[in-house]
Amino acid sequence: SLLIGLGVLFLLGQLVDFGSWRYLWPTIVIAVGGVFFAGMFAGGKSAAGLAIPGSLITMIGLILLFQNATGRWESWSYGWTLILVGAGLGVSIMGWRREDPAQRQSGLRAAGVGAVLFVIFGSLFELPGGLFGARGAAQIVFPVLLIGLGLYLVARRSGQWTGGQPRAEAAPPPAT
Repeated sequence: SLLIGLGVLFLLGQLVDFGSWRYLWPTIVIAVGGVFFAGMFAGGKSAAGLAIPGSLITMIGLILLFQNATGRWESWSYGWTLILVGAGLGVSIMGWRREDPAQRQSGLRAAGVGAVLFVIFGSLFELPGGLFGARGAAQIVFPVLLIGLGLYLVARRSGQWTGGQPRAEAAPPPAT
């Protein structure tokens, strides 16, 4: 019956000029994400995994709502990074629901990576003189930032920035 209801809504959107239809259909996507969250709360700790699809679907709905409201469809060139934020938030919420601090922190780190990528790619596409705009400082700054990040990761792995101790590698599983 949910599919029939959605079909009727979409058909009405094609036949009748709803001024707010462009806001309504992304709201439906957001509501579907909310259904996953409702299932997570109704199902207890065992249903905590529903936070991940709930967060992903809700984030996609929010992106679509923004794009419909502004007509800025080109924002997909960097807006996809918000899906990483949504996934990280879903993992973090799942960790919160399961009372697992390590999982909660892992999700927050993933969401942070997505947020940083959003800022980097957003600035490359949106700022005047960005990498994909007119020739500007970003065409030099971005490669320098990549080199710096690479050097930091190499130094961190070698122990230069971890108190002199190289980062421990994951031990291989024992042979059976």
